[in-house]
Amino acid sequence: MVSRVEQFAIENSGKDMKFEPDEKIGVIEVDNFPALGKLTALRFLEWVQRNPNGVISLPTGKTPEFFIKETKRFLDNWNSKEIKRELESAGINPDIKPVVSGLYFVQIDEFYPISPKQHNSFFNYVSNYYIKDLGLNPDKALLINCDKIGLPEGETLESVWNGQAVDLSLRYRAAATSREELHKKVIYSIDQWCVEYEDRIKLLGGIGFFLGGIGPDGHIGFNVRGSDMHSTTRLTEVNYETMAASASDLGGIEVSKRSLVITIGLSTITYNPECVAIIIAAGESKARIVADSIQSLRNVYYPATSLLVLPNARFYITEGAAKFLYQRKSAQLASVETLTDEQIEHIVVNVSVSLNRKIEDLTKENYYNDPFGRLLILKAGDSVTELNKRVIKSLKGKIEAGIDSVTDRVFLHTEPHHDDVMLGYLPYVVRNIRIHSNSHHFATFTSGFTAVTNRYMLGLCKDLKRVLSRDLYDFRLHFSRGYFEVDNIRYRNRDVWKYLDGVAARSPEMQEEGTLRRFLRNLIEIFDDNDPDNINDRLDELINYFQTQYPGKKDMPHIQRLKGMTREWESACLWGYFGWNQGSISNLRLGFYQGDIFTEEPTLNRDVVPVTKLL
Repeated sequence: MVSRVEQFAIENSGKDMKFEPDEKIGVIEVDNFPALGKLTALRFLEWVQRNPNGVISLPTGKTPEFFIKETKRFLDNWNSKEIKRELESAGINPDIKPVVSGLYFVQIDEFYPISPKQHNSFFNYVSNYYIKDLGLNPDKALLINCDKIGLPEGETLESVWNGQAVDLSLRYRAAATSREELHKKVIYSIDQWCVEYEDRIKLLGGIGFFLGGIGPDGHIGFNVRGSDMHSTTRLTEVNYETMAASASDLGGIEVSKRSLVITIGLSTITYNPECVAIIIAAGESKARIVADSIQSLRNVYYPATSLLVLPNARFYITEGAAKFLYQRKSAQLASVETLTDEQIEHIVVNVSVSLNRKIEDLTKENYYNDPFGRLLILKAGDSVTELNKRVIKSLKGKIEAGIDSVTDRVFLHTEPHHDDVMLGYLPYVVRNIRIHSNSHHFATFTSGFTAVTNRYMLGLCKDLKRVLSRDLYDFRLHFSRGYFEVDNIRYRNRDVWKYLDGVAARSPEMQEEGTLRRFLRNLIEIFDDNDPDNINDRLDELINYFQTQYPGKKDMPHIQRLKGMTREWESACLWGYFGWNQGSISNLRLGFYQGDIFTEEPTLNRDVVPVTKLL
């Protein structure tokens, strides 16, 4: 069954909802991430109009950002003329405002153990973005509050686990210590809570509207690759891909590796046969798992295929996420009169790679045996020989352009984060650095503080305190000479040279000295205080801070700045190694990057003007 909103979206896309026989589940394509959020919001509101007392389950994280923004925009401005026109054009009756307070909400998943008070807990996310912002009724919400799950009276998450990993082998083995006995009891209590949570969902008739993202391994909720399609709510481990994807939420991979999850199961989602289950995905990074999930029959390797039992299951995806849906792309190419050079090259290279055959040896038969190749021959107009030669010439030209060096040029290398140029095209940078008539400038747009862990900062603070207390490396002498004056660029460059000399000499002490010189310089700049004794007191404050903050918590502005400057040190050392000093490096620290769950929209004066000034 296709809803009016979906019919509107299908007509706008100009593509069928399902390209059989490859696609096993309905797909609606949109141009971009914001459009994806708007479509999902419209479908949700359409469903709520018809199911004012229904059961909903909505996702957390960055994926639903525009779904939340668009849903709130529609609800807050429902009676405005502009919104009424938007709703009407999408097939929604604008005279009936959806009443979300009657809905029952089911939280999909949560890390364990995590305090619901932490801003990076999904409980906190749901409480703020769904219950508070959208106006859902908290009394009708089934939430996963780890403070209230499985703990004996008088115990807390901290007193039970104390930073230890949860060992699920205790389900099946005898406890060896009194501490393990406590852990075993808590695990069984959580298991019982999960059964009761599942029962509560089923008593409501199951989930009527489910919205979820899809993980790098295809996980839905925290139902990772290999999950039983008849799985229910449970406490479970996750795989490495999911740990890595969760690392930014939890404050580092070392934290996410110790964390378990509580998640509803795949059969929890599919229990209600009338459930509208929508998976949203944006960008080419999701394209392979999206294609595998859409084009496969029910298979534990692709958790989303569990949704095939639901007639109202859909994938809403961006054009980038649809990249590997070949039948869909083939139909799209068939509809255009002329193929671009880029499309031609893409098809030829794919045919060559799939057959493991040189382009110059490809025959007309080779192309006709490939659906895209057949289209190419019909539309290109050239003979196969001429087509092959043309593509070979173009590819060689690109390779040669990449190998060639240029002279008398000024390069401005820009990157969002401090390692993007290094990871993206460092060999090209190095090749053109060797030409002495070229000049290079490196600009990083964001602060990068989220990549620096509390654990690392704690180590720096303790190391600097040790060095200052023993006056190692003559730091107090440097103070008297004005070495740490904030505006002294020459001494600032010498921090880097000291570290690089340590690399060349294979001296950990020299490397430490260079690192701590820069860290001390950063502290003096942030606190506007160059008295060694006062800095020592500041270090005590910082040590206490980094020891007591939970991983992933949003830091105060001056801590964000300090972490960002620590990240900038790494970049300074990299470009210093290649011969470029502080005058060739710009750290713009644009203000839209503030460590919130949803990244702020850039503003003209704060985030654009600094770039134009740099240019």
